[in-house]
Amino acid sequence: MSTSTNPPVRIGFIGCGGISHWHVQRLAKVPEAKIVALCDTSGASLDRMISRFPDLAELPRFSDYREMLASDVAIDGVQLHSPHTLHFQQSMDSLDAGKHVLSEKPMVCTVEHAHTLLRKIEETGKVFAISYQRHYERTFRYIKQKIDEGELGDVQFVSVLQGQDWLRGTRGSWRQTLALSGGGQLNDSGSHLLDILLWVTGLQAKGVCAYSENFDSEVDINTAAAITFTNGARGTISVIGNCPLWWEDVTITGSKAAIFMRQGKLSWAAFGDKGPREVPQEEMPEGSDPDRNWVEAIAYGRPVGTPAICGLRVIELTEAAWKSAETGRPVQVARLG
Repeated sequence: MSTSTNPPVRIGFIGCGGISHWHVQRLAKVPEAKIVALCDTSGASLDRMISRFPDLAELPRFSDYREMLASDVAIDGVQLHSPHTLHFQQSMDSLDAGKHVLSEKPMVCTVEHAHTLLRKIEETGKVFAISYQRHYERTFRYIKQKIDEGELGDVQFVSVLQGQDWLRGTRGSWRQTLALSGGGQLNDSGSHLLDILLWVTGLQAKGVCAYSENFDSEVDINTAAAITFTNGARGTISVIGNCPLWWEDVTITGSKAAIFMRQGKLSWAAFGDKGPREVPQEEMPEGSDPDRNWVEAIAYGRPVGTPAICGLRVIELTEAAWKSAETGRPVQVARLG
């Protein structure tokens, strides 16, 4: 998988389910990367991985990630593609073993775990990143660039919506098992939505009032939340896990202009304009992906595009929304310093 003349970054996979296949495909395009070991508690998942990617057939296989970490296989970093509630301990153990970590989202499922993990990352000095791919997509890079440059003025209102047939699509899987998922749609695909809202705007949530509907599941399916931010901005988040199709809307309104993203199509309108102007791809920054960024951060010391602080901000807001939905009251959002 590596064609670079530099020593490759040797990677072990913890979890070989469906999402890991995307990572294999992305790493195949990164010359500095080499997958060297596979781990999954399910032999069937390992078999499916090998069936789809025969080049990995000769790699060492493990059923316990701790055995992989303690083995004599030379591993520089690990990727976590496991159920959500396992990420915290797997991250801690991997960092203690001297490995760099790329974690699938969400980073953790409690604010307490987020703080503990951030301290561990600082203590070990290892490269840690979260697989929030929207940070590397051209559309969202453009939005962040315009906000950072002040072209929207002060961000005053945000509205984000995500629809997905999540209730039916994940029925019977670990994603609707609270002990493994940590929560429902808000903690799964919704984690991407919360993260990108906070990242592109630079806003920090102050308070949230949320309502959720579980239907017949033990985890949240639909969530409606109203948010206040520390700069005085307001916002709404709609995460719909019982929707007949995938849909994503992002609207950010500032004191000078507003920007709209509908199903990946971006448009822009300033005060005084007669209508919105669609933003062509050629005006957007170049894109990348979390796997390439993580490997290049390890190999060359480049900045991590999805650092652990993003995981903290997301779980702060998520946990507050859960508490609000449970109690029927607004909840203040805990913040890091």
